[in-house]
Amino acid sequence: MAMKPRITLVGAGNLGSALGVSLRQAGYQIDAVVARARGRSLRKAQSLAKEISSRAVSTRRARIESEVVWLCVPDSQIARVAESLVTNLLWKGRVALHSSGALTSDELSALRRCGAAVASVHPLMTFVRGSRPALAGVPFAIEGDAVAVRVARRMVADLGGTPFTIRKRDKAAYHAWGTFASPLLTALLAATERVAAAAGVHAKAARKRMFPILQQTIANYVGLGAADSFSGPIVRGDVETVRCHLRVLEEIPPAREAYVALARAALLYLPAKNRRLLGEVLK
Repeated sequence: MAMKPRITLVGAGNLGSALGVSLRQAGYQIDAVVARARGRSLRKAQSLAKEISSRAVSTRRARIESEVVWLCVPDSQIARVAESLVTNLLWKGRVALHSSGALTSDELSALRRCGAAVASVHPLMTFVRGSRPALAGVPFAIEGDAVAVRVARRMVADLGGTPFTIRKRDKAAYHAWGTFASPLLTALLAATERVAAAAGVHAKAARKRMFPILQQTIANYVGLGAADSFSGPIVRGDVETVRCHLRVLEEIPPAREAYVALARAALLYLPAKNRRLLGEVLK
């Protein structure tokens, strides 16, 4: 594969769409976008295919000719979709990839047995409806067969991403790390909106008013590290303020539980005064 390989994308969800557009912009030919035979999945594939000068085909009718097949389907479907593609192509000498953060390249064992080199290639980025992030600067965790890893690393580099090696045994922890960095952070922000409502501030206004402190907090964390970015009552050892918070949060039990869990983590991982007294208050 001295030249840029042709690619077939399987799945046109949030990740598949972002990947397809970025690959096309990086000079890759997307031969086909494969989706289920009917309904919303096929309509999304048709829309993406039109955008990237490709064609949309159903899984049952797909006749794959590209050198690389990249599965962008939910984790629970990867192995099943791989099995369904066994007869669609002579796999010897070709590359099959999937983009699960938690699962290893072994999910593609059905294609490996047919002669394909396989790998998992996961971008450490969030993909949601209504937002299509660029992949330049995004880290990609890669593991799998040597040939597939080599091809994947080159493609990631062409996307402007940063490839790095992940061991199979580390993938679950890696994905948990990513879950803390985005989905659970979003859950924390959702709880924060509920606390803002208790202070008489509605969700839309709360998001707008929180934005400057959120931006500065992230900037401090990236530039200074967690310990030197930590502020507020715990670092000061202000026991009475923490008690006051816990009392008002009794009206919002899920938010109170999150507060206690995070405050306990702060006592373990971050600088704080009056640790013993704060620990008792947080029991």
